[in-house]
Amino acid sequence: MNISYNEKSRVFALETENAGYYMAVVDDDNFLCHVHYGKKISIEDDLPHLLRKDEYPHVPSKNNRDRLSFYDSTRWEYPCGGIGDFRESALDVTNSLGQNAVNLSYDSHKIIRGKPCLEGLPATWGSEDDCMTLEIKCVDKVLSLEVFLYYTVFRGIDAVARSVRICNRGKEAVMLKKVYSASLDMENSGYDLITLHGSWARERHIERTPLFHGKSGVSSIRGETSHQEHSFMALAAHNADYDGGEVYGFSFIYSGNFISQASVDQFDTVRAQVGINSEGFSWKLGAGESFQAPEAIIVYTTGGFNEMSHNFHNLFRNHLIRGEYRNKMRPILINNWEATYFNFNTEKLLDIAREASKDGIEMLVMDDGWFGKRDNDECSLGDWFVNEKKLEGGLKNLVDQVNALGMKFGIWFEPEMISPDSELYRAHPDWALKVQDRTAGLARMQYVLDLSRKEVRDYTFNQLKKILESANIEYVKWDMNRPLCDVGSTLFQGENAGELYHRHVLAVYELQERLTKEFPHLLLENCSGGGARFDAAMLYYSPQIWCSDDTDAIERLEIQEGTSLVYPLSTMGAHVSVCPNHAIGRVTPFRTRGFVALAGTFGYELDITKLSAEDRAIIPEQIAMYKKYNALVREGEYWRLASYSQNHEWDAWEVVSMDKKEALITLVQVLNHPGFHSHRVIAKGLDPNMRYRITIEDSLGKTSDEGIWTGLTLMNAGFLSPRLWGDFNSQLIHIVSE
Repeated sequence: MNISYNEKSRVFALETENAGYYMAVVDDDNFLCHVHYGKKISIEDDLPHLLRKDEYPHVPSKNNRDRLSFYDSTRWEYPCGGIGDFRESALDVTNSLGQNAVNLSYDSHKIIRGKPCLEGLPATWGSEDDCMTLEIKCVDKVLSLEVFLYYTVFRGIDAVARSVRICNRGKEAVMLKKVYSASLDMENSGYDLITLHGSWARERHIERTPLFHGKSGVSSIRGETSHQEHSFMALAAHNADYDGGEVYGFSFIYSGNFISQASVDQFDTVRAQVGINSEGFSWKLGAGESFQAPEAIIVYTTGGFNEMSHNFHNLFRNHLIRGEYRNKMRPILINNWEATYFNFNTEKLLDIAREASKDGIEMLVMDDGWFGKRDNDECSLGDWFVNEKKLEGGLKNLVDQVNALGMKFGIWFEPEMISPDSELYRAHPDWALKVQDRTAGLARMQYVLDLSRKEVRDYTFNQLKKILESANIEYVKWDMNRPLCDVGSTLFQGENAGELYHRHVLAVYELQERLTKEFPHLLLENCSGGGARFDAAMLYYSPQIWCSDDTDAIERLEIQEGTSLVYPLSTMGAHVSVCPNHAIGRVTPFRTRGFVALAGTFGYELDITKLSAEDRAIIPEQIAMYKKYNALVREGEYWRLASYSQNHEWDAWEVVSMDKKEALITLVQVLNHPGFHSHRVIAKGLDPNMRYRITIEDSLGKTSDEGIWTGLTLMNAGFLSPRLWGDFNSQLIHIVSE
């Protein structure tokens, strides 16, 4: 990693392990322009020449009569609105006269060892030895604005972290209408757009489509990342696949309304952008105030999607996730939700815990229904006090008895919500988000708390704290089961009303930061109706996120493939559940369910007291499997070998230890057909000079020794796994150096 500046050519170079990011200051107006991001080039060359500044329409100092043509064709580092660049801007500002124009000029820069934090926002972090940061100060003298552009590069990782801070040095307030976190202009438009789409219980399915003239991308205005779209996109060469090809990946470290888009203009150039969605957003920036935009991550590789994933995974594991469980095996938990839903009491939970403890399960998680008068989803959110009609003897009594079995205890909250049928709402109806004179829309019979108000945040946190201090609670599942709408507040109105969406997200970050600092040994898992807030920002507070409410092993193949395109396997909440599956009714082998859940945090979502003897007997085997392979799955390098989403028949992925001495391949045969042969499995990431022993366990409980093979053969020709009989069967293939 290195950041340098050539004073003669006025070129900045940010160099990562295998890539380079280059900018230049050009012309008398000190425009900051983007030169190149991709394979490394030399900062000693005349890189500003690559901006075509000596060609028509030329820079304004040579051709001021066509300044607009220059604005509308130049590759800007941070494009602004209202001045003649008619493509999508990254920054729009309105002054006190209602006029909209921003024109930034380079002013100065700093090169910093390490990385400054972003106030109030989750972001990547690193030591002075791990990373370097470039701060570029740009100014608009008319508006008295200072715009600080931040770029960080990390040792051994081909990624650039970008963020923006806007400072008002004038005497009057201005209105920020749009502040994107990153914009990237590139000449070549020959790319496909890769995005993740879905809905409840089928999140983050991969979609690929060629770029076209105009705009394409994904976005959310739901107040969260959403089930439907996801704040990741990639631009990939048409020939790029998992094994090779040029890929630019973009990830946004934010949990609210976002936009990730790419546009192709009249000159066939691409502008890729990531940021807070400008729909519904505005921010009044008073004199002397500043606004910090969230961080965006850009990855470049010529190694295809696998290599892109490696960079995201390594960055998030080593420079985003924090806390005690960052590099620690997570306890194997059993959650009572699909086992009981709201119908439980102390004795029922203890029955589950007693049986679970016999098989080695390490934690009982009590899900929704333990508080207020909560016997269904139509009441009591906000009333965070124990329902002792259900929990006879109180919460501490239950927790103590679970602990006496040798198990940890976890609990579910939905802190951002309030039920109209609750003591809290009856006392404080103004604490719910609501547009004046309109009937607020209910979703799941609940409203959203106005967390922009400090008294609401403090009350909410103190209620959580009181519960967590009342017993030995070691895990919290933080849920959010509806999107935001009717976004109105008694506190932020008029010119400040457009701040509410963002202020809600900032409030969630504040609450989770307080929670993790107050209870540093707590394992926090985020959730939002399943996977609606599975984003990089949440990983700053919780090392794992519930991946989806669909726990069916076959449905999970596409969900987990899309998720692992960006996020480490250790972040994906994945459980074994009963069959027929609660979401879709499918029946799959118990071992297949375990193999698929192993590519995640691993746990159980079922009533263990009602399992068949056959399935129950497999649980200790699965727990031993988890403990045997967890360090490899959590810390190893992930490779996609086959994609069920593409071939519609089978799925396979691999995790390889960093020293290349061990690998684990999971193969799932979704559909069998007459005449099918065994699967040829071509491994990746091994040492070609090592010799490896292969052992296979299948979903029928059979094991086999497949002999010793060289890494060279396994990666270039592969091996034949024993043929699987039937649908939904699977294999766990363990590869260990001799």
